Amino acid sequence: MINRNDITAAHQRIKAHVRHTPVLGLDDGLGLSHPVTLKLELLQHTGSFKPRGAFNNLLSRKVPPAGVVAASGGNHGAAVGYAAATLGIPARIFVPAIAGATKIALVRSTGADLEVIEGLYAEAYARSEAWRQARGAMSIHAYDAPETLAGQGTLALELEEQAPDLAILLVAVGGGGLIGGIAAWYGGRIRIVAVEPEQAATLATALLNGPEAEIRPAGVAANSLGASKIGRLCYDIARATGIESVTVPDAAITEAQRGLWSGARILAEPGGATALAALTSGAFTPPPGARVGVVVCGGNIDPAPV
Repeated sequence: MINRNDITAAHQRIKAHVRHTPVLGLDDGLGLSHPVTLKLELLQHTGSFKPRGAFNNLLSRKVPPAGVVAASGGNHGAAVGYAAATLGIPARIFVPAIAGATKIALVRSTGADLEVIEGLYAEAYARSEAWRQARGAMSIHAYDAPETLAGQGTLALELEEQAPDLAILLVAVGGGGLIGGIAAWYGGRIRIVAVEPEQAATLATALLNGPEAEIRPAGVAANSLGASKIGRLCYDIARATGIESVTVPDAAITEAQRGLWSGARILAEPGGATALAALTSGAFTPPPGARVGVVVCGGNIDPAPV
């Protein structure tokens, strides 16, 4: 498993290429009975936390002449494309059509060689692996590689400096790269709560049925939290650090999106609002007086529906 030293090294490696995203403390406006600290990672380059892991991969591994390849529901592909363009590296990205027009356009805007396929993330990943084997490219896994987790864990390094008295942190989960890196940084020193859509609950399913348990992801957040099973690295970290698991329905996610917009003028995608949905829906109730943090992890959405 990765540790704080790995994350500190990743921070030093990538800090010149990523934004130190702000936090926002809110006492009202979201319909909550207690204050919350939002880590606004949707303000990161390409609109999500993903560049952290992408840059750490590219800066810590030897990239072959064929460049890099990645499969993505959208956000990871945009991050890899952006990081590769920044560093002058060729990138091939496979994205399922379910990613939607906004995220597909974002990936394309990075200049990466993009292929949109039918199916879900699992099908895109299979295509990316075939490309890697045929071309000799380096694969950058969206959530189950040590370099990815260490990069994502730099968010927690920042957050601990910004909000050192947090007792609880809620994090949305897809494949587990973000929460795995965060939990590795904190190492059980605060409560880490995994929040997943009911229709895409990879970690909750794995904690119940074992690390190889698979789902067929669906619902409003499937294009960002739509892995078919949890990453093994995240699973092991969850077991070691005592990550708690909560699931929320799609309606709660959509309502949390509306709350972020109406209460704080924050435009989050469904995956970005999922962690907050645990609080606004009552799926998770923190103890009185506990300082609670929420990672708002992505904002890649067409603003029209909001």
